[in-house]
Amino acid sequence: MIQVHPPFDSAGQAYQQARIEHWDAIARQRDSWQGMGKWYHRRLMEIYRFYVPPRLRVLELGCADGRLLASLQPARGVGVDFSAEMIRRARERHPDLTFLHADAHDLSALDETFDVIILSDLVNDLWDVQRVLEQVHRLCTPRTRIILNFYSRLWQLPLSLAQGAHLATRNLYQNWLTPEDVRSLLTLAGFEAIRGSQEVLLPLPLGGWANRFLVRLAPFNHLALSNFVIARPAPVRAEEPKVSVVIAARNEAGNIKAIFERVPQMGRGTELVFVEGHSKDDTYAAIEREIASHPSTPSLLLKQPGIGKADAIRAGFKKASGEVLMILDADLTVPPEDLPRFYEALVSGKGEFINGVRLVYPMEKEAMRTLNFIGNKLFSMAFSWLLGQPIKDTLCGTKVLWKKDYELIAANRSYFGDFDPFGDFDLIFGAAKLNLKIIDLPIRYRERTYGTTNISRWRHGLLLFRMVAFAARRIKFV
Repeated sequence: MIQVHPPFDSAGQAYQQARIEHWDAIARQRDSWQGMGKWYHRRLMEIYRFYVPPRLRVLELGCADGRLLASLQPARGVGVDFSAEMIRRARERHPDLTFLHADAHDLSALDETFDVIILSDLVNDLWDVQRVLEQVHRLCTPRTRIILNFYSRLWQLPLSLAQGAHLATRNLYQNWLTPEDVRSLLTLAGFEAIRGSQEVLLPLPLGGWANRFLVRLAPFNHLALSNFVIARPAPVRAEEPKVSVVIAARNEAGNIKAIFERVPQMGRGTELVFVEGHSKDDTYAAIEREIASHPSTPSLLLKQPGIGKADAIRAGFKKASGEVLMILDADLTVPPEDLPRFYEALVSGKGEFINGVRLVYPMEKEAMRTLNFIGNKLFSMAFSWLLGQPIKDTLCGTKVLWKKDYELIAANRSYFGDFDPFGDFDLIFGAAKLNLKIIDLPIRYRERTYGTTNISRWRHGLLLFRMVAFAARRIKFV
């Protein structure tokens, strides 16, 4: 029998011991009976496989017989459960994983960190949720993601009826926490919630369409069985990194001198990475002249290998030597003097993907045409809904992220396809798929002083609709 240690008082010890005995009995029962809950758990596996890429270090608290953990194909998988019967079955079925017989309220036996920590249908059954989350915090790196799912209280009566009819696994009385309760407890334990969702509208064999599509739409999302919350450790400031400012320059000869003069120094040092895109003017020669005139500014000049801004930015990111990657549009409609704000937001930990927003402050008269402005507003609403994080401006060229995160985005690019000529959506989609904290940073958008835009309103507008449809299939309706 597992020993329950302080801080439990006698009531807490009785509570835990009753649950240990309950889940030991459930483990024995599941050897010959699964009930209707198997359809719910299959859907949970699909959702977790979307959120957790294979080959990560994964810890699951309340792992039961280890099926969910095994389905994620971790490089290092550790499951913890206070039920000896559950742990025995988990070890038999998944000998390649590690299972620990312990109480989640005391994780002192663990002395390692994980990429992802899962609490699936656990918090409603815990005596002290805050203590468990505080135990979890010790096992995190700054980049760890905590994923929790828990029943909605709206389902208290339906679940009780299903359990009474012997259709679902019986539970003891529950906490019935709301998403707001869980977010508050995460904050108290030193975490920050990133995003949330409602999942599983119909936990039955024919519930596929309802669980993939209908549950994403109001008012049906409010009727979902399971609430999901994804969180990260509260941010701490990183050591001062080196910065690479990547500038795609096509027909921008008149702006090059100003770029050298106006880009500020940030972090341990700032390099300029120019990717010249087959210009019809003398942009390439202008960059060469300014590099020679500014020998103290670390600079790199590349000839773009392909076409399109996305291709140029990828080429620049590949050659950049900084730990922080910044995109600056060569047209200078976003002032270079604003870049330290992006740097500070990233390095302070306020966000992990900093997205420039042109649609908050009033613009100079000719900075953006009216139809473009309306289109940007509509697309920002669509993408905020798709990604589960607010995105006010999808096409602002200035975006900042850590190079290590970009490398993960690039490695998983095939998931979203490779048809984004701008590069903005490639990065935004990838950041959302990695559960990065996306922060919108408002800037004042300026008029061009040289050249004309390379964006085609109608052709590229149709392409944006295609991207919305594609993202819906790959991010929202999974």
